[in-house]
Amino acid sequence: MGFARTCSVALVGVEGVVVEVQADLEPGMAAFALVGLPDKSLVESRDRVRAAVVNSGADWPQKKLTVGLSPASVPKGGSGFDLAVACAVLGAAERIDPRQIADVMMIGELGLDGRVRPVRGVLPAVLAAAEAGHQQVVVPEQTASEAALVPGVSVLGVRSLRQLIAVLNDEPVPEEDTGPEDGRPDPALAGLTLPGAGAVAGLSARTAAGEPPPDLADVAGQRGARAALEVAAAGGHHLYLKGPPGAGKTMLAERLPALLPPLTRQESLEVTAVHSVAGILPPGKPLVDTPPYCAPHHSATMPSLVGGGNGLPRPGAVSLAHRGVLFLDEAPEFSVRVLDALRQPLESGHVVVARSAGVVRLPARFLLVLAANPCPCGRHSLLGSGCECPPSAIRRYQARLSGPLLDRVDLRIEAEPVSRAELTGRTGGGESTKLVAERVRLARERASARLADTPWQLNSEVPGHELRTRWRPAPGALGEAERDMERGLLTARGLDRVLRVAWTVADLAGRGRPEAADVAQALQLRTGVQRGAVPAGGPL
Repeated sequence: MGFARTCSVALVGVEGVVVEVQADLEPGMAAFALVGLPDKSLVESRDRVRAAVVNSGADWPQKKLTVGLSPASVPKGGSGFDLAVACAVLGAAERIDPRQIADVMMIGELGLDGRVRPVRGVLPAVLAAAEAGHQQVVVPEQTASEAALVPGVSVLGVRSLRQLIAVLNDEPVPEEDTGPEDGRPDPALAGLTLPGAGAVAGLSARTAAGEPPPDLADVAGQRGARAALEVAAAGGHHLYLKGPPGAGKTMLAERLPALLPPLTRQESLEVTAVHSVAGILPPGKPLVDTPPYCAPHHSATMPSLVGGGNGLPRPGAVSLAHRGVLFLDEAPEFSVRVLDALRQPLESGHVVVARSAGVVRLPARFLLVLAANPCPCGRHSLLGSGCECPPSAIRRYQARLSGPLLDRVDLRIEAEPVSRAELTGRTGGGESTKLVAERVRLARERASARLADTPWQLNSEVPGHELRTRWRPAPGALGEAERDMERGLLTARGLDRVLRVAWTVADLAGRGRPEAADVAQALQLRTGVQRGAVPAGGPL
């Protein structure tokens, strides 16, 4: 008889559940049973684990073997349990000391040759391990720097099962497993086996990998749209850009992430966890520290946008854009059902996806940018353009963006065609990203100071009743907005959103509270009707 246990993690969305992996050997006919609600990919691990153990130089026990995954009520899938199952079996067979692996968290897939291969979701798995009190984690070498982002955890990155067996038995590590394939030491693993590896210097610093972000100064003309972009970045307000093809709508959206402040440490961990589960972390950059930008094609399905798939749901575009920008170009071309699915995450900042295997709650606090042409051919707003779209076709095209969806969008801007003078630069270039981003930073600091000791960080997150009672605008400032509401031009939700935008305009201007001009500009940004307002960046 022999018994051993170790630990691993089952991922449910972007949250981890600690799973105890138990192995029991009994006299009898050689057999290998895996119990505890495993899915098909996990059941297949029996053959992978057996081959990996044998090819690592260890004998496979010729007894009745039962491996249990506890708690049995949690669905478990994927190949990330391979390493834990192999070590539990070796511990039960006394090939390694069972006491050394009892409280060690093990994550990794095994190849048939015994190599340890990377898996998705290492960061949320290690976060769950740390919250459960585990201080030692074994992960694939390629994901060790990702696991090291979690403070207070000792991380060991291994290349093969043979190497791990040697480390646990205090034996010399085989030569082929002493470093990278080129024989040089791996700098990414330096110091990662020390306690507190999450504090490794440089892992949280902003990196300059890749090309520099596009500059706002590259956009010709569009002073009104540029001002709206600044307000959107400062207050976290959703934006709808409508205009003819070639007006610069996509260019503006692509430059929005660079106007946003760098992610905080907690935000970076949230975003990195989502990208890790999705398997899209960029090579050599374990921490995502800049706001993400996601622009799905208009043929995107419901699961690809909000999350889904077979079994437990995977993150969709709304979660991949968490703490960043979600850009839907040619928005009316998206399925109406897909567009209306955005309404819940726009309000709550998360999306709940239910499947037969379980219910998953995924983060989805993003800044939405919609872009659309005025009509199917795109020439409706151009003088002398020759648009031949019938009025009924234009109405159907514009109606694909439902009223409830647009009611959740604070800023609605008409992108005008670019003139020849603006295109050639004779009218003077626009402001750079660096200059506008500095104003956005100062405005966010003012909002943060005002919202200190509250659960909100941005003006767009503050409930309307709080803005009407706790942070009142100047006397008489809401007069015009209230008249629009009485005439049916604004809903109650629309009035709240106008007030939120007015606070952002006031923050950009350095005023202590919104005045009538700030509310007038907020109305103009929401309705597109000129109210005599002065934008944050200057007159339109």
